[in-house]
Amino acid sequence: MTEDSDHIVAETAARILTDLADPQTVNRATDSGWQQPCWRALYDAGLPNAWVPDELGGSGASLADGFAVLGVAGRFALALPLAETMLAGWLLSRTGLPVSPGVLTVAPMRPTDRISLGADGTLRGSAAAVPFASYADYIAVLADAEPKNTVALVNAHDCKLDKRTNLAGDPLDTVTFDGVEPLASAPAALDRTGLMLMGSAVRAVQTAGALEAILAMSVAYANERVAFEKPIGKFQAVQQNLARLAGEVAAALAVSGSASDTLARGEPLDSDAAFLEVASAKIRCAEAAAEGAAIAHQVFGAIGFTKEHVLHRFTLRMLSWRDDFGDENYWAAALGRRVARRGADEFWPLVASR
Repeated sequence: MTEDSDHIVAETAARILTDLADPQTVNRATDSGWQQPCWRALYDAGLPNAWVPDELGGSGASLADGFAVLGVAGRFALALPLAETMLAGWLLSRTGLPVSPGVLTVAPMRPTDRISLGADGTLRGSAAAVPFASYADYIAVLADAEPKNTVALVNAHDCKLDKRTNLAGDPLDTVTFDGVEPLASAPAALDRTGLMLMGSAVRAVQTAGALEAILAMSVAYANERVAFEKPIGKFQAVQQNLARLAGEVAAALAVSGSASDTLARGEPLDSDAAFLEVASAKIRCAEAAAEGAAIAHQVFGAIGFTKEHVLHRFTLRMLSWRDDFGDENYWAAALGRRVARRGADEFWPLVASR
């Protein structure tokens, strides 16, 4: 259930982004000059460090507060590392490490990537597709180590970066840790699957927010665009497309909300309940992103494919988020294996319990 504090934090985020990161205004901008004022406002409001406790230098907000902020960020298709900094702060704070001021991201982002902490105290390995690594000051790393995995804080400038971008043009870099010495480290309180699940919940919430925005845009456009002397929203084919889009949005909101609520209530990441909720949310939201993007572009027609139109800011980011922290194929297979291990007799009780 949404608490009053969720509304207050989400409204704060919405006010800042409305003033400083309006998608139409950002889309028309010829440079990235809008980013620094927006990030400063977000940082001054304590939003990037929302999931960091007060005693570790953060805002001490609840998980529910943070997920509410991420939903707002999705509705604005925010091209800043707010989600990544929040997730990095969450990871560091779980080990009691203080969070350095600045922009952060997290690694690894793919389930198959491996980073190890050697006996000499340095990191080795690489992580592909790390969002905003070239923009970040620090990287929070979950590394393999003996006898227990380790969370390490790394200066991003100490790493080798192969700069790339995602579909939307945001930084999506390959980071190589070749003997990099962490600024700080501590035994991890979770494994790689736990990090992938938390990251998947973040992306599911962002995707649901973006889908909400493109539904509102599509309905408004269908009511305004006139063809054959009447709004295209009056045509049955367009109405059917809008109904399908609304169904995808409703599904994404339902599953992402259920997953984030489950985590906010304190369900451990290594539990069957958290795995079922978050894996299902990542799968369904990724499917909704693909289907929703296709429908929205059909509604807008040729104009929706142009660089000048704002729609692509949402659809391209949604499609990029599908691959972060494991795509829907990865989670579908992982979910199938987990259910199969429990046996046929446990399948219905597991599903019915949610």
